[in-house]
Amino acid sequence: MSTGPLSLNAEALYLDLKEGVRALLTESTHLVGITSGGAWLAERLQVDLALLRECGVITSSLHRDDYEERGLSAGVATVLPFEVDGADLLLIDDVLFTGRTIRAVLNELYDYGRPARVRLAVLVDRAGRELPIQADFAAARLSLAKTQTLALARDADLAFHFSLEN
Repeated sequence: MSTGPLSLNAEALYLDLKEGVRALLTESTHLVGITSGGAWLAERLQVDLALLRECGVITSSLHRDDYEERGLSAGVATVLPFEVDGADLLLIDDVLFTGRTIRAVLNELYDYGRPARVRLAVLVDRAGRELPIQADFAAARLSLAKTQTLALARDADLAFHFSLEN
């Protein structure tokens, strides 16, 4: 059952994320958004931070340990318009929970080459980690019941908001 938009202000957190990402950037950093919410964030960060480097999009679909349950997301493919070998990459995601998506994304990433450095920035870091993965920057940290799902959504005007499902 959906409880609708969460009172957590996604737009305000985005502004915090933007400043956190700005602090992590170097001249050679490439943003890589994790589909779908992370990709939305990376696209907007690229514009708002006036980054000249094209950002990438990466999917975890092929490397997930629950692939048989979830399958492939329609129309989603990894696009990394730069050389991955030796690159400084900043992964962007909306919600960090168990760490399983990040593990799968790292496996996908290494199919394309060996980066010099990979860091992670997220909008929300929620409790419940199953793997030893942590964000270099999180705009917010919160705890939710394991049965709840926090999801980033975009309105028609591209404004961000959260929904919470029980």
